Amino acid sequence: MATDDKMMVAETIYLYATGIDTKDFNLYRSIFADQVEIDFSSYEGSSVPEPDFLTGDQWVNRVKPLFTGLAATQHSMTNPTVTLDGDFASCRMYMQAHHVFEPDKEDSWFTIGGYYDDKLVRDDESPSGWKLTGVTLTVLWRKGNDSIMPKARAKGKQLLSN
Repeated sequence: MATDDKMMVAETIYLYATGIDTKDFNLYRSIFADQVEIDFSSYEGSSVPEPDFLTGDQWVNRVKPLFTGLAATQHSMTNPTVTLDGDFASCRMYMQAHHVFEPDKEDSWFTIGGYYDDKLVRDDESPSGWKLTGVTLTVLWRKGNDSIMPKARAKGKQLLSN
């Protein structure tokens, strides 16, 4: 059972990447608990007070404009290290996230690398049997043009308002 649980915890985090990269925000929402603690301060810097305690809907609504405005993303996740404690789990997953604003212009690409430290709770309503209750991103490196991110968010807001 523990091996199955560890695989399903990792599957939940893989669905995180799939939901974002395919812009399937219903799938993305399905892996979050009703309340989630998000800490992206490593990415955003000290300008954003983190962690944030949000509803799953608030979190999805926060990221939806950004990813709608990007032409493509690819989140690669590897090396899951899962710790189980009854109906709770934690997982460190290494990642690279490639963001593309204009596919034909390499200067409109931005990539980060690092890892996620995630907290999860068992939940039979989730596709994987687990839901995320906490996501902490630690960025180890950056490459490319991060100025595309606010441009993508603005474009996404415009697309979503039409």
